[in-house]
Amino acid sequence: MILVGHSYGGVVVTEAGNDPKVKGLVYIAAFAPDRGESVSSLIANPPPGAPVPPILPPQDGFLFLDRSKFAASFAADVEPALAAFMADSQVPWGVEALGGAVSNPAWRSKPSWYVVSTDDKMIPPPAQRSMAKRAEAKVVEIAGSHSVYVSKPKVVADLIAQAAREAK
Repeated sequence: MILVGHSYGGVVVTEAGNDPKVKGLVYIAAFAPDRGESVSSLIANPPPGAPVPPILPPQDGFLFLDRSKFAASFAADVEPALAAFMADSQVPWGVEALGGAVSNPAWRSKPSWYVVSTDDKMIPPPAQRSMAKRAEAKVVEIAGSHSVYVSKPKVVADLIAQAAREAK
């Protein structure tokens, strides 16, 4: 089994990947935290000049992206009508999830692959490269937004297929 995580989903696969059935991890413009790290710790010191994601103030413990800035920050290379739909249908994410620290990163013992989205405005590409390097992931870089899985699905699918072939 191969686990695939996008964005915050990278945190999930990093921990869930310890299941013995999991043979590899694929990160798609995702967080790949190390032991003791969380999204909060990974975003605490952004690189100089890094774009600031348009996260609205929490409401009832949940976060949303500003719909008016969603396309530019999350889906700049997605067809405008689809990006608008994505903005309107986004699911809130819990503030508490940001502080969830990884206890045992699966990428330390299992192979990983990583799609670096070079035009990402949510997770800076230098941060993606750093996490991918630390995980010793096989990396594919592609010009794309944070929604690279929508704008460049073939590249993403090809990397997932490669992981499925190569994982033991």
